[in-house]
Amino acid sequence: MREVVALRMGHRLPRDERISTHVALVARAFGAKSMIYSGQQDEGLERSVRRVVEEWGGDFEISYHPDPLKVIREYKRKGYFVLHLTMYGLPLKEHLKEVGEKVLVAVGSEKVPGAVYEEADLNASIGTQPHSEVAALAIALELLCPSVFTREFKGKKRVIPQRKGKKMEGKNG
Repeated sequence: MREVVALRMGHRLPRDERISTHVALVARAFGAKSMIYSGQQDEGLERSVRRVVEEWGGDFEISYHPDPLKVIREYKRKGYFVLHLTMYGLPLKEHLKEVGEKVLVAVGSEKVPGAVYEEADLNASIGTQPHSEVAALAIALELLCPSVFTREFKGKKRVIPQRKGKKMEGKNG
């Protein structure tokens, strides 16, 4: 199973509060072990993600680093394959075999610096039309570590799948 770390580049307050939270939630649910974000530090984002991990389980971590290029270079030194998701990249499905067992998956928000395109081992696309980085990350993670429907989390809360209606265990009001 691949070891995946997500990198959310360029978080902007208040513009990206919900989207960056969704990037973290998708990263956790779809198999990443952690997410690093850059841009503006946001303690609310960190608290929100940590609360989800506490209530729903898993060992996902979130951290902040001000410089995404330093993160990319550090992870490359650690032997990670740097996969930058961009609609300008090569089709990910056609290049999956290139991706290593340890992966840093980078997604942007504001304009991504050209140096990221140069530093990445692969600039890959999910599609060549404008789309959400949340959707791109979800599809990429499902391709990289397919198990979103079978992964189990040991937390205080758990959804009991239903054909109709909603049912949860551990709901605290």
